[in-house]
Amino acid sequence: MDLRLKDKVVLVTAASRGLGAASARRFAEEGARVALTARNSDRLSALAQTLAQETGAEVLPIAGDVTKPDDVERMVQGTIDRWGRLDILVTNAGGPAAGKFLDLKIEQWEAAVQLSLMSVVRLCYAALPQMLKNGPPQRGSIVAITSLSVKQPVDNLLLSNSVRMAVIGLLKTLSNELGPQGIRVNAIAPGWTRTERVLEIMESRATANSTTPVEELKKQAAAIPFGRVGEPDEFADALVWLASPRASYVHGVVLPVDGGTIKASL
Repeated sequence: MDLRLKDKVVLVTAASRGLGAASARRFAEEGARVALTARNSDRLSALAQTLAQETGAEVLPIAGDVTKPDDVERMVQGTIDRWGRLDILVTNAGGPAAGKFLDLKIEQWEAAVQLSLMSVVRLCYAALPQMLKNGPPQRGSIVAITSLSVKQPVDNLLLSNSVRMAVIGLLKTLSNELGPQGIRVNAIAPGWTRTERVLEIMESRATANSTTPVEELKKQAAAIPFGRVGEPDEFADALVWLASPRASYVHGVVLPVDGGTIKASL
């Protein structure tokens, strides 16, 4: 299926590894022009070069931190300066610290709000005026990478469980406000996927349980109906479709990509 992404301009944040990197690759394979952002400039530049060589797409690395307002403005403006427009925004950031309520400090709550919520707020403020300049009927698409925790709390991830719900409230409200103006707003909720972040969580569990990360990953996989964790490419396929014009009537949803992990009814 042609996703109609040829020459569309896409900005993906936290794209140097994991789900962000997999999504950026899939956009590039579909012929989009892709701006990548991340804090690690060396890793980001290496990925951008690899994607450009392997896919033939135009790829722009922009190093920066989504918790810093000036960096967010520079990410969006750098994309506009390069290609003159912005069609798709994918918001993404590393997850907040793990821990139970009494283990966490107020400073960690504040950091989680900046990382997981305010980064999305600032990116939308920077991107929306540019998208509204695009011609109708479809002026733009925003997809926020969240977590299955917005549907079902995850043990020991209190900050993620709490703050990411605020992101969903923001996006659902934006979908009501922006739908009449031709901008689609959606979220995607990955389940347990084989990324660096998930492996770090497994290492933390192993330390707490006196086991190994491999054992913890097997236990987690056993709780998934498919009996395995997902792969980043499987997630990227869903995200890129959701962001694309092919999903033109999908709006205001939270799409789980979790192998059936969420136990709520359909």
